[in-house]
Amino acid sequence: MSGPEASPAEPAEPRRGATDGGLRTLIKLGTRRDRIMLPVWIYALLATVGSTAYSLKQLYPTQADRDQLAVSISSNPSLRALYGPLYDTHSLGALTAWRVLGFGGLLIGIMVMLLITRHTRAEEESGRLELLGSGAVGRNAPLTAALVIAGSACFGIGLLAAVVMVALGEGWAGALAFGACLFAVGVAIAGTQAVAAQLTETGRTANGIGALILGLAYLLRTVGDAAGNSGGAGWVAWLSPFGWIERVHPWAGDRWWVIGLTLAAGVVAAAVGYRLQGARDLGGGLLPQRPGPPAAGPGLRGVHGLGRRLQLPTLLGWTAGLLAFGVVMGTLAKGIDQLLNDNKQVEDIIARYGGVQGLTDSYLATAVSFLGMAAAFYAVQAVLRLRGEETSGRAEPILSGSAGRLAWAGSHLVYPAVGSALVMACAGLGVGIGAGAVLGDFWGWVGRMLRAGLVTTPALWIIAAVGVALFGLLPKWTPAAYGVFGVLVFIAYLGPAINASHWLLDLTPFTHIPKIPGGAFHWAPLIWMTAVAAVLAAAGLLGLRGRDVSSA
Repeated sequence: MSGPEASPAEPAEPRRGATDGGLRTLIKLGTRRDRIMLPVWIYALLATVGSTAYSLKQLYPTQADRDQLAVSISSNPSLRALYGPLYDTHSLGALTAWRVLGFGGLLIGIMVMLLITRHTRAEEESGRLELLGSGAVGRNAPLTAALVIAGSACFGIGLLAAVVMVALGEGWAGALAFGACLFAVGVAIAGTQAVAAQLTETGRTANGIGALILGLAYLLRTVGDAAGNSGGAGWVAWLSPFGWIERVHPWAGDRWWVIGLTLAAGVVAAAVGYRLQGARDLGGGLLPQRPGPPAAGPGLRGVHGLGRRLQLPTLLGWTAGLLAFGVVMGTLAKGIDQLLNDNKQVEDIIARYGGVQGLTDSYLATAVSFLGMAAAFYAVQAVLRLRGEETSGRAEPILSGSAGRLAWAGSHLVYPAVGSALVMACAGLGVGIGAGAVLGDFWGWVGRMLRAGLVTTPALWIIAAVGVALFGLLPKWTPAAYGVFGVLVFIAYLGPAINASHWLLDLTPFTHIPKIPGGAFHWAPLIWMTAVAAVLAAAGLLGLRGRDVSSA
């Protein structure tokens, strides 16, 4: 071969991220995607801790008040099921742990579940993970990045919660145990969701499995706490991570070995998730998918049939879930009077939630309002399905045919409209069944609470209509509907407890819902809330007609 001797090829410079399988790059990408959602979650959880501690300090200022509360909790299974056991009354920290760990742990579990699915199974479903995998990205890097992001968020929440409690004058040892509880329960749920993400082919089903696990864990905690330590089914609480963190006893013993148990469970579950991931194909799930029929049936003809197929399972799941939770909350009505112990401040707070002075009526109105706040998440989720269909590319083939944009959008929006009313009717029905079973006058309570559930629906319509307006006018900002939902529910949930100003409470539609049973019923707020929702939805639909479909 003539000419100068060819020099051996120099090794190519490794691409950025190749040395660690793309892990650092995926973590930076995921953190950037969550730059709005995560701060909102962290702020909401820390505000819950701080406001709860402040309100408990106002409600139970003396040791005698706290001792009376402990007697009520120990003698009332309904209250233990609702809030968990109270292990110590000599510090504000112990009271705060009693009120926060159960509900706060559940909120952290929801946050972690959404994060893990968002960065793993949802990425596979959209095809983006296959594109990333064609480069220098390791097989385990996406799951590892998701676990790192979720774990870091939980660690930050735990650390900042400890700082908040120390700032309120509580001891460092208990505060660190309290924060470690919040971190550990997040790790445990992250591990179980890592397993759930390997079982199915879609992100929605993975979240459904995760929600089922969370619901079962919370139910086990409830049953175990209601049974107490005197025997019977009290051991059931030890089957749930929510029961584990309660038994750490922050500021009342600080049992760190229970935190170690919770963390170990999360690590083991995550290891199982890695093992299952290696046993499946990218984009596939371990649970077998049932093949559909060779030809579509009459129910799938047209956009409305497709919309029903996509939306109905979620609607039925929410309906059944809120019906069951409504029954549980209704059965607690008989024991709610023991929570007062002649404490006028507690009665005033319940009255601000319920809007009436009769304690039982006020509690039941509050129960329906809380269920309405949960149902608002369904309404937003149903609306945002439109954006998911658009960004995945599934909307374009439908709209390229004879289906119009408004018909396609309407096939989905009928579910947050009519479905919200159905969900709230079942929630109110559940509360009525539970209350009627323990208070007597069964059919009377069923009728009153069914009505209470239905009048809450316009509040859900307003929150859903915000999502429609964003989808049509500002499609990039459509996920911000979850942020609007979070802010409005946060105000409605914590505002009355901290005696917030009226102007702040008036920002959330739940403040304007007639508080029944017991309160005065007025049509005016229902009419204007429905009108506002209609205007927002119409603006969104007009925007959809005039913009490009599948725009980024």
